[in-house]
Amino acid sequence: MSVLPQPDAVAAAQSQYLLRSIIQSIHAAGGKISFAELMQRALYTPQLGYYSSPLRKFGKFGDFVTAPEISPLFSQCLARQCQQVLSHLGQGVILEFGAGSGMMAAELLKELQQLDSLPSVYWIVELSADLQQQQYQTLQQHVPELLNQIQWLDKLPEQPFAGIILANEVLDAMPVERFRVVDGQIQQCYVEVVDNQLNYQFAPGETELQQAVQALPGNFPDGYESEINLALPAWIQALAAMLDTGLILLIDYGFPQREYYHVQRDQGTLMCHYQHQSHPDPLILLGLQDITAHIDFTAVAQAAVAANLEVAGYTSQANFLLATGLLEKLSSYSPNDPQFFRLSQQVKLLTLPSEMGELFKAMALTANLDLPLLGFSRDERGRL
Repeated sequence: MSVLPQPDAVAAAQSQYLLRSIIQSIHAAGGKISFAELMQRALYTPQLGYYSSPLRKFGKFGDFVTAPEISPLFSQCLARQCQQVLSHLGQGVILEFGAGSGMMAAELLKELQQLDSLPSVYWIVELSADLQQQQYQTLQQHVPELLNQIQWLDKLPEQPFAGIILANEVLDAMPVERFRVVDGQIQQCYVEVVDNQLNYQFAPGETELQQAVQALPGNFPDGYESEINLALPAWIQALAAMLDTGLILLIDYGFPQREYYHVQRDQGTLMCHYQHQSHPDPLILLGLQDITAHIDFTAVAQAAVAANLEVAGYTSQANFLLATGLLEKLSSYSPNDPQFFRLSQQVKLLTLPSEMGELFKAMALTANLDLPLLGFSRDERGRL
């Protein structure tokens, strides 16, 4: 692992404050908390957690770059899929989870406006007041005339609606449990305090984790470590309860289950991101770094079926973007246009297998929607 940049004094003090808070919680809990609890606190503690603090997270001066920041073409293609569903419904709502910098919402709405297919309202579910402010500023800059159609929510809608739910790089930030196989037994990862610092402790897993891991395919060798999202079924069920008719579109990085839990992937997928460097230690830089895990898309599909949703499509990000007009968008620019080269480079980042094209997947879950979806003409559900 390369040497990570040092945080400035303000950020370092904030991180230490969060560390002390977590240590107090561990003592109060009897000496240990689950890894998922640690991840929850590191990411979402009000004012101190990574996604709850005012520190910059996205883009060149943040910690990572998402597809909407890489290119407006991503959101423009997404708009084509939204247009198809909204037209079929005769309008409807769009609800976006975790809108990040607000750039995807801005470009999506701008494109839908040009397509004469705006939603009746654009909801953004965002718990962070600082991110809400950043999103408002982005939207005010790019689509000021549409601000009156955008609403921020701090909880899920109580009444079911017709429309589209979008979650781009949301699932990867959900807290996961870590486990290890020792002498054929499943052990759960906990976090304890040793010499006033956080430390891992592995112990026999709780019943829920034991049952979930035992249900996974294959036999894990001794020393095998990975993670599992035990909160996923409840989250998918909450989406299903919200959506009367329409589409849930999930875009994230991950694998089908048999690839996720392959014996050669014996250290799992957990990764941290700090100032555009990646490393595997979530116990440092608390509140200052992103902590993520890849998505088990088979588990997402299983949760969707259990929630009476239809798994209507699954494919790579490259296939999804190509099916929704990525190359047509690019070809609308002249090769002599200075933007053409820049956009061509962006297309490569979004679609090449060595970049985001294959690792990132798109999954469509639908409720009462009988419609061949535009973005899934190259469907790969058989891989699940």
